[in-house]
Amino acid sequence: MNFLRKLLFPFSLLYGGITTLRNFFYNKNLLKSKAYNFPVICVGNLSTGGTGKSPMIELLVSFLRDNQKLAILSRGYKRKTTGYREVLTESTVEEVGDEPLQFKKKFPEITVAVCEDRQTGIEKLQSKTDVILLDDAFQHRKVTASLNILLTSFDDLYVNDCMLPTGNLREPKFGANRADIIVVTKCPENISDATIESIKRELRPKLHQEIYFSKIGYASEIKNPKEKKPLSSLKNEEFLLVTGIAIPKPLIDFLQKERLNFKEKSFPDHHNFSSSEIEELKKYPLILTTEKDFMRLQALSKVTEIFYLPIKTVILNDAEKKFKARIEEAINEKL
Repeated sequence: MNFLRKLLFPFSLLYGGITTLRNFFYNKNLLKSKAYNFPVICVGNLSTGGTGKSPMIELLVSFLRDNQKLAILSRGYKRKTTGYREVLTESTVEEVGDEPLQFKKKFPEITVAVCEDRQTGIEKLQSKTDVILLDDAFQHRKVTASLNILLTSFDDLYVNDCMLPTGNLREPKFGANRADIIVVTKCPENISDATIESIKRELRPKLHQEIYFSKIGYASEIKNPKEKKPLSSLKNEEFLLVTGIAIPKPLIDFLQKERLNFKEKSFPDHHNFSSSEIEELKKYPLILTTEKDFMRLQALSKVTEIFYLPIKTVILNDAEKKFKARIEEAINEKL
């Protein structure tokens, strides 16, 4: 935590007080939250980002798409439009945001929509779907989800953080009590049983909560819309890694372990690349990026080679069947 953020601690107290009061009003029904008679599953976090919400949404889609008619609803962070809008494969990042566009391109058969008001979005989607997945809606208290999945990163647990702007929390830690499932994401491959038990003690789950642990699974191939090739093909190449995600370190560490030769340019999460930045990137003959960033950098493919490395969430300790069963249980209760 840098010195400036420490100086802003009084504002953290103020922000924490405001969000605590807001949650109190919802908990006491002084502010109204709407529940639905069909399954609505919320994926979110307490922090400002970097916990792996998009891969978790995609994991849920992989579980459910064969048996359920699904829709994904997001606010469309940093889009330049407002209101309800359905995402098309030919939509732009400016119209719908990078992550919703990523979902639609990966799962074109699924309805994907953006709306800053989740109640409005749900009402628009209700006749088109059996199950709605809410992306990044844990703080959207106007909706009571059928199941709340809370994500927290292995090396940045919410219990060790504090409120914005001193820390990265969007609401106080006790907001985690609303979660039905807590997933510790981005765990190391060889996480020990002792470490898992230590984290469980730190998180102190309520009786109704289940805790799972997951890691990032990196693909063995890199892709773009025209071709795919083995990640190992980069071993004889020098390339530029471009990231506009909250926490690029795990990706950097993975590529270094693969003994790849690359330079790296990091930008803020959901960064809107300026024309001058695009012109600078055009100088590099080979670029690797994340799937989310690729949505904002596709224009580069006209002048240089650019690929993305797909990732997925992997539930650890042979717990995937149990995790999937918990999701299906919540859905069946509403169907």
